[in-house]
Amino acid sequence: MATVLVLGASSGFGAAACRAFARAGYDVAGVHLDRRATLPQAEAVVADVQAAGRRAWFFNGNAADDAARADVIASIREHHGPGEVVGLLHSLAFGTLAPFVGPRQVSRKQLEMTLDVMGNSLVYWAQDLVSTELMGRGGRIWGMTSSGSHVVWPGYGPVSAAKVVLEATCRQLAVELGPRGITTNAILAGVTDTPALRKIPGSDVLVEKALARNPGGRLTTPDDVAGFLVLLLQPGADWVNGNVLRVDGGEDISG
Repeated sequence: MATVLVLGASSGFGAAACRAFARAGYDVAGVHLDRRATLPQAEAVVADVQAAGRRAWFFNGNAADDAARADVIASIREHHGPGEVVGLLHSLAFGTLAPFVGPRQVSRKQLEMTLDVMGNSLVYWAQDLVSTELMGRGGRIWGMTSSGSHVVWPGYGPVSAAKVVLEATCRQLAVELGPRGITTNAILAGVTDTPALRKIPGSDVLVEKALARNPGGRLTTPDDVAGFLVLLLQPGADWVNGNVLRVDGGEDISG
């Protein structure tokens, strides 16, 4: 039973990835954090996974919470044996958007929360999947980063720092897990119209600039990224490890 675990499964890149994995023949375990108003989004993803003939295990909770993570891992172990979780996608977009300095500057608590949710938490999920042997040789781990990791956007500082942490985490995991046959890569998507993008101050300007410089003349879509992730699950991608992989139509290198 080959299953992919998606963190941030109810919208944006995570939702598109769940659907693509199911269409490609994988079962999906998803973790999402939704209140009543947005819960239908997660339910729609579950319905689409099941419509593709695959099983879905979805958990509504904070993926950065230790107790919640332990509960999810325990539940997955009830249905899966060693090596059956073949992929882990970290697509958590929950953090503080605020300047480092000024009247509305980020607080210590906000900064530490952002770094923990969007950066550090990947380590803890990887630790649990490997220590329980749910993920073994042939496993794939991905973290969703952005060009905001190396380009300054107004108010994006805390998330930018978290993306840098995430990229460093992916490199370290790539080296530590490589001998086990598990690869880790960061996925750098181009500017994409997602709920997370719309929360960034001046997102309309980011969209305008991305459209102007992207050689393809359009924004990246969640499906662009999801399709690439499915390709990376294939045996031919066993030697792709420790990279920041751009899925942006050439946007990031176009200035």
